[in-house]
Order: sequence, then structure tokens, then C-alpha cells
Amino acid sequence: MALPLKSQEVGCTVDDFQLQDIQGGERSLSAFLSGKKGAVVIFWSGVCAHCIRYDEYLNSFQLRHPGLALVAVASRNGETPEQIRKTRAQRGLEFPILHDAGGAVARQWFTQQTPRAFLIDGDRTLLYRGAIDNYKYPGDPELVEYLEPAISQFLSGRPVACAETASFGCAIQSVYYILPTTL
Repeated sequence: MALPLKSQEVGCTVDDFQLQDIQGGERSLSAFLSGKKGAVVIFWSGVCAHCIRYDEYLNSFQLRHPGLALVAVASRNGETPEQIRKTRAQRGLEFPILHDAGGAVARQWFTQQTPRAFLIDGDRTLLYRGAIDNYKYPGDPELVEYLEPAISQFLSGRPVACAETASFGCAIQSVYYILPTTL
């Protein structure tokens, strides 16, 4: 296994990882990349309201981008494979979800909230990281897509113009998750 990163820079190689899928099988990032031009890795949670609004986007991702792999990494503290399977069934989710029990991969990838997106090429070079978009509310006239333009630029052989954006969402690890029930 590679040594943990001390920092993560756009243009540098991100570490591979191997995690259990929600059925209990093992999958690695490199396996998802096999035969693909690149991948989008989304740190995701089934209980995060910010993630819920991207269900349709993630379900249709492979239709829009067959040359890219998509993998969701569920790293939220306390979220179990059983909870994720139940969420997947209830919401009709079709994209692959890996379980990052303990959040080690989230920490390795410097991720503190869900959703957070990473676009990498087939050699695991980091091209983009941040938010999918700046969604605030339905019909927002100031909505700006971030991930889709980065994907389009990458797939057309152009440099990614905006390689990093701030992401926002639900905490993966919070002091509130570990406080005793009675104070």
C-alpha cells in the first residue's frame, strides 16, 4: 500500500484504494479505471440531503460518459453497508458504491464532506476536485456547473480550466457523531 499523502495537488497522482462494495466484495479504484479514459470519484452519503439531489445525475452518469468510470465512496461516520443497501433500494440508485468504513480513504483524499467530486485520468492524475455545481435551490438563476465542464474539457483533450472549487455538504466526521447521548 502506498504511503499516505502529505498533500494532494491537482496534476499529481492520487493513491489507489481498495474497499468493500456494499455487497461485501472488494473493488479497487484501478479496477474501475481498467479500460476507461478516467474516472469520477464521489465521496457520498445516503443520509446527506446534499447528495440526495444528485441521485438522477449519478444514476445517468454512465449514459452521458461511457468512457469514464464512476464510483461513489460512502465514508460518513457510522453509515453501515446495510443502511446504504436500504437507501440504494429505496431511491433506485444504480451507480457503484464502495464503503469506506472508518473514513480512511476520505482522510487520504483530504475529504471532509459529502458530496465531493474528483476527476482523474486513467493514470490517476488529479484533474479536478470540488463541488459538482453551486446548487442552492431549485431554479437558481446563478447555478454554475463545475464538474461537467471539467469532464468535457478533459474528454476533448483540453486542460481543465477550473481545476478546483470549494465543496459543501454534510460532514463525514463531526464531533456531534461521537458525543455521548447524555451530556
